[in-house]
Amino acid sequence: MAFINYSAREINCKLVYYGPGLCGKTTNLKCIYDKTAANAKGKMISLATETERTLFFDFLPLSLGEIRGYRTRFHLYTVPGQVFYDASRKLILRGVDGVVFVADSQEERFEANLESLDNLRANLQEQGYDLTKVPWVIQYNKRDLPNAIPVEELRAALNPDGKIPDFECSAATGKGVFETLKALAKLVLIELKRGGRS
Repeated sequence: MAFINYSAREINCKLVYYGPGLCGKTTNLKCIYDKTAANAKGKMISLATETERTLFFDFLPLSLGEIRGYRTRFHLYTVPGQVFYDASRKLILRGVDGVVFVADSQEERFEANLESLDNLRANLQEQGYDLTKVPWVIQYNKRDLPNAIPVEELRAALNPDGKIPDFECSAATGKGVFETLKALAKLVLIELKRGGRS
């Protein structure tokens, strides 16, 4: 649910990177942070406990323009990958405006992707959201690795009807990172202009 800061004339949107452990959520955020101009981003914050970590930063992509005279500021979050930290995941999803589901292309992570997507649906539903009504995109990360399974196989399992925008990516090299983010930002802005979710 976008938050409007009237004094700064900004609409604040929350985007969450969700996926199984070690799929590349953190690498995505670090890549975006490193390549965003200093005057357009806030400080990157890492909320860490002994075994989990959540990254967060906000930025103002001036290239996206304005909505009714308001600039759009995006707040990017990662969730902990391990299902053990489900309470943290739910907390981070609260008030979400858009989701990037980061799938790990490695063959041995196939089941973990399916479990994580089911977990995303369940956690959103628990908070009154329906994944079919939330702007979201899928990123097939780690496409550069030799054990990456074919995209068609991942798509058949994670995006069978092909309705969700999806992208091939190698977050470690930056390939596909900004394409994924821009696609989600565009969907969120369309939703805002339309007046939000029902």
